[in-house]
Amino acid sequence: MKVTIVGAGNVGATAADVIASRSIASEVVLLDIKEGFAEGKALDIMQTATTRGFNTRVVGTTSDYSKTSNSDVVVITSGIPRKPGMTREELIGINAKIVKDVTKNILEHSNNPIIIIVSNPMDSMTYLALKSSGLDKNRIIGMGGALDSSRFKTYISLALNKPANDIHAMVIGGHGDTTMIPLSRFAKYNGLSLSNFLSESKIEEVVKSTMVGGATLTKLLGTSAWYAPGSSIAYVVDSVLNDHNRIIPSSVYLDGEYGFSDICIGVPCVIGKNGVEKIISLDLNNEEKSIFSKSVDAVKSMNESLNDHLWFFINYHYFVSDVLNHIFACQKN
Repeated sequence: MKVTIVGAGNVGATAADVIASRSIASEVVLLDIKEGFAEGKALDIMQTATTRGFNTRVVGTTSDYSKTSNSDVVVITSGIPRKPGMTREELIGINAKIVKDVTKNILEHSNNPIIIIVSNPMDSMTYLALKSSGLDKNRIIGMGGALDSSRFKTYISLALNKPANDIHAMVIGGHGDTTMIPLSRFAKYNGLSLSNFLSESKIEEVVKSTMVGGATLTKLLGTSAWYAPGSSIAYVVDSVLNDHNRIIPSSVYLDGEYGFSDICIGVPCVIGKNGVEKIISLDLNNEEKSIFSKSVDAVKSMNESLNDHLWFFINYHYFVSDVLNHIFACQKN
């Protein structure tokens, strides 16, 4: 099985490292526009094979999409990362153009891959990739819920002082500080509700910490996190390539599920060899339905601004090209 990761920065390289070290795929291709960057990261990972005991081949390339040919899964992490004080939504202008171009280039060399979107704002980038690719809706997955749910479980673990692996919890809704929905009512520790162990105020504190989990790390690190996102990517890729059929909250296209259509947003899904095998319908109460509806409205509002940003970048590109052509013509004369 072959996995391509577009974007060899901290997140992409960490995902490649985890996928290789766990032998999830037989080949991983790292692609980046920075000369020599992906090649260096790939070689560095490969040099750990003998001490970590894996045989996955890791290849790096600078913008040579032919090396990504026949990929089973493609992960798109490319785009500008968040800086302290930035929201994920503020990245939409630049990242929309990047994701659209990357998707087009990938499909020129891989016929029917499953594409996992990580670039922010993730829900809108997932929607853009789906609309611009022409792939079936089950083959485009936004990796936000896996990461947010992992953070939710971590904060619950810290509050309980219990192992994180004994905790089951999920986050649905948009992948944003104000749009994600940590479902505390569904969270369990060894099958028992959190209310058996934590006060209502403590549970609310855990929920709030989860919602700003990414921003907290960005403030501490000075840039976006990478260990948890990279590991979450590998978790989703593993479920696809090895057909684990795990239930993973993911940003996927809704076509009537939960009462909404024409939007990509986080809901629990069964993830297997065909991508999204099934969308799980949760029995949300009225309050949860209301919060989910507000999250949908926020994501749809973000989607509506996609065309404006893409129009600007496309026309700006043509404007720059015309100016450069005019300059070159004047120089020749």
